[in-house]
Amino acid sequence: MNPDPSKPSQLTHVDPSGNAWMVDVGDKAVTARKAVALGRITMSLEAARAIQSNAISKGDALGVARIAAIQAVKATSNLIPLCHPLPIDSVSVEHRWISEQVLEWRVTVQSTGKTGVEMEALTGASVASLSVYDMAKSLDRTMVIGPIFLKEKTGGSRGDFQKAE
Repeated sequence: MNPDPSKPSQLTHVDPSGNAWMVDVGDKAVTARKAVALGRITMSLEAARAIQSNAISKGDALGVARIAAIQAVKATSNLIPLCHPLPIDSVSVEHRWISEQVLEWRVTVQSTGKTGVEMEALTGASVASLSVYDMAKSLDRTMVIGPIFLKEKTGGSRGDFQKAE
């Protein structure tokens, strides 16, 4: 609850009474939007080698995680309560090994719409990492997911953003 209902909240998803609500984007301009999120998963050397050589008993962990990320991007508004359903123009899902035991996912989402795609990119990176965990958990239950973060975004009224290295 907003401690002082006579003062409007500065939070965009909270009404003057302090209740969560979905923002009205009806009057916002349609612009090109892009967001890039990164997600990492750290694992044992055994699990990393099995993933790299496609020797996971469940199948191609990297391929499954890529498809899972794309599905997650498209389902974000069903998972995050106050997200608007968005028309997705494109999703790019890439991975790279940043060390022998750390796999990084890079999810890029583009849309032409009235609201940003940051949550979609973050959800995709999260689910890619979760899918790797699911595929390799028989080899390593100590895997650690994170950090997951917004790397950059463009478009919209708040301008561009890029996380410093």
